[in-house]
Amino acid sequence: MASEQKRWFVMQVIVTLLVLKMVSFGVNGDPQVPCYFIFGDSLVDNGNNNRIASLARANYLPYGIDFPDGPTGRFSNGKTVVDTVAELLGFDSYITPYANARGRDILNGVNYASAAAGIRDETGQQLGARISFGGQVNNYKNTVSRVVDILGDEDSAANYLRQCIYSVGLGSNDYLNNYFMPNYYQTSNQYTPEQYASVLIQQYSELLRELYNYGARKFVLNGIGQIGCSPNALAQNSEDGSTCVEKINSANQMFNNQLKSLVDNANRDLPDAKFIYINNYDIFQDLINSPQSYGFTVTNAGCCGVGKNNGQITCLPGQTPCQNRNEHLFWDAFHPSEAANVIVGRRSYSAQASSDAYPMDIRQLAQL
Repeated sequence: MASEQKRWFVMQVIVTLLVLKMVSFGVNGDPQVPCYFIFGDSLVDNGNNNRIASLARANYLPYGIDFPDGPTGRFSNGKTVVDTVAELLGFDSYITPYANARGRDILNGVNYASAAAGIRDETGQQLGARISFGGQVNNYKNTVSRVVDILGDEDSAANYLRQCIYSVGLGSNDYLNNYFMPNYYQTSNQYTPEQYASVLIQQYSELLRELYNYGARKFVLNGIGQIGCSPNALAQNSEDGSTCVEKINSANQMFNNQLKSLVDNANRDLPDAKFIYINNYDIFQDLINSPQSYGFTVTNAGCCGVGKNNGQITCLPGQTPCQNRNEHLFWDAFHPSEAANVIVGRRSYSAQASSDAYPMDIRQLAQL
């Protein structure tokens, strides 16, 4: 009798776990949108840099130490923000990187993100090959041609693509690996921070319009987080190793303010389009100001890395990371931990504070 009860209990546990997995990852029904296209940098790259001649790669342990598939090219110990959003949108698998996208897989969407990429083509060039935002847009155009072939004609493709969500998040590297690297780039000599933000937003706007011309209608524009609070910025420019670098954060806010204005302008000027803005800057401010509320005990140092704040460089191959990974806001010198990514993804999808998303969150955008 005892063995029967034990067997029944084990079966119940297995069934419960399977149901929870199905519910959490969209197996219970169709996703809320047919496809999810992702443009960005290392914050959301999931493998596009794996086979190119770049120093900006993460296809080795300890990257992916907490991800089911191990090191995939994600610059995290586990999931990225867009992985979390894909789950919440109801997709039954994560979005495929462009480098691996084949056949009808593209109908679920494609991830074009490339580590070290920026809005400007030269951004990140000191790290080797990368796919700039312009290059990612060109790759998307190739995908659209394939969608037309699969669905049979341009009208069918246009009707399909207009329902999809397009997540765009670039600009961080235009500061990290351009403007604030005067030994490599001249932009800080050519532009004030305000001028530079305007130059970036102008080019950003032109590339977004190209996406619009190729069928995109539902846009999620992700603001830059607090780069001046990253372990790398703290290691290089913070005397006490914990006070955020104001000159960097101030420049980031200038960009974000103009990006939010771009959302208003695009919603006014582009027929049938809906743009939203995700306020990553303030979300991170919340995590830094109230870390205990989110389970974080370390906000100024990477879980994995080298030097002061573990912020001089990113994780080395085979390096042993910290054990309390869920308590670290940052995984390495630049990138948030999975725990932080999950919080940002959830607040992007369903705003926790009124300032998280403007004028609506991703959940509401998906319903339009």
